[in-house]
Amino acid sequence: MEFMHLSNTLLDRLPASVAGPRYDRSRVRTGIVHVGVGNFHRSHQAWYTQQLLNLGHLDWGICGICLLEGDREFHRRLKAQDGLYTLVRKESDGSEGVEVIGSLVDCLFAPDDPAAVIAALAAPEAKIVSLTVTEGGYNMDSATGEFLFEAPGISRDLAHPDDPRTLFGYLTAALGRRMDEGRPGLTIQSCDNLVHNGDVCRTMLLSYVEKARPELAEWIRSEVTFPNSMVDRITPAAPPSTGPDLEAAHGIRDLCPVVAEPFSQWIIEDRFSRGRPPWEVAGAQFVSRVDPYEHMKIGLLNAGHSLLGFSGSLLGYQTIDEAVADPRLAAFLRAFMEEEVTPQLGEVEGIDLNEYKDTLLHRFANPFMGDRLSRICSESSAKIPKFLLPTLRGQVEGNGSFHRSAWVLAAWCRYLDLAEREGREDQIQDQMRAGLLEAARRSREVPRAFLELTPVFGDLARFPPVVAAFEQSLRNLRQRGVWDSLSLANGNKEENRP
Repeated sequence: MEFMHLSNTLLDRLPASVAGPRYDRSRVRTGIVHVGVGNFHRSHQAWYTQQLLNLGHLDWGICGICLLEGDREFHRRLKAQDGLYTLVRKESDGSEGVEVIGSLVDCLFAPDDPAAVIAALAAPEAKIVSLTVTEGGYNMDSATGEFLFEAPGISRDLAHPDDPRTLFGYLTAALGRRMDEGRPGLTIQSCDNLVHNGDVCRTMLLSYVEKARPELAEWIRSEVTFPNSMVDRITPAAPPSTGPDLEAAHGIRDLCPVVAEPFSQWIIEDRFSRGRPPWEVAGAQFVSRVDPYEHMKIGLLNAGHSLLGFSGSLLGYQTIDEAVADPRLAAFLRAFMEEEVTPQLGEVEGIDLNEYKDTLLHRFANPFMGDRLSRICSESSAKIPKFLLPTLRGQVEGNGSFHRSAWVLAAWCRYLDLAEREGREDQIQDQMRAGLLEAARRSREVPRAFLELTPVFGDLARFPPVVAAFEQSLRNLRQRGVWDSLSLANGNKEENRP
């Protein structure tokens, strides 16, 4: 089959097997500037926005911002395709749906043209700045909740406010220009996996602004809103075969395709300063309070991912579906959800929690996603304090079961320890890699040393029951192996070990 490069000129010639934009892209106006044009944004927010554009809501096109030098090649490929890309939806039965997404009407590469990025963020037509910058991108100390002014690039941006490099430098420069030129404020919408993500974004930005440009802080408080949101769609890195498969099946050459599961969810606090897109017509849910949905998703899905990531890696599995296909791991995960997470959730309006948990296990088991455990385990120093520790602390305070949560922390420590012992340190993708590996090394002599890494665990090492459960699980992992230690953490008697 002869293939065609993905571009605007191809849109009128897409094969019947591929859905595409049902609107004239030249008529779309940019209402959203999005920072962090990664796979998740392209499978989630950009997909929801495409559905709006298909219905004629043409004021909400997206201008993407690639902040990092490491995005250079991706940006080049996306620009070569006029901002278009294919989203491949992988069903659990092996079937798939393919859609060309056109809602990214422009994409800027910040390292090459900081001025253009500031101008886009400050443009009068920009009503929303949305963010997918990962949990670590907010520069928040998980132990204190304070802004990390020592984070890379921050001191440089404070010294060079008109030539920023970081998210906070860019936002401060752009919002300062809006204020100086008498332009209205906007909405900054976090779409990252953080509880109260909008509140976190507001607090971190104001902390930076108070030092960088104090007179701007009050304007932000009155003119800028930060709605909380909960986002969900499993989006692994697209396997190398994705491009060739698209060519073979549909005749399209795409240099940056995205693969995602069928399921998607977006819960949004309805608090926007200058109007908002009607994303509800595409299935998003606007609510007055996002908290219950955030806690549900982060406690069940994200913490469940971490549980499978560490345990599955220790057992030699490579992907989430391989790990959850093991009935013993699946049983441990379900017990963790039922006995430790669910008691912390309460009622979630409109959600049947048992059905939600069943759906999660089904989603994890999708063998066609290929969601790698190495991705799940990356940047865990930013994830674990948000995903797992609130459950553990809540259970301790309520005198509930927390031994499975403690086991997950022990499995993380063991995962890091083995990587260091076996010379695989470079496989640990984490901003705190050096500190984590050192804490794991020290835990060989003093097991609680891992929990004394306060930037991650705060004062957790001051709770004797947690320390005891962690130390016992770590000792069992080292002396008895994964299965025995997991069985014991699950409350099984020794004589009933698998």
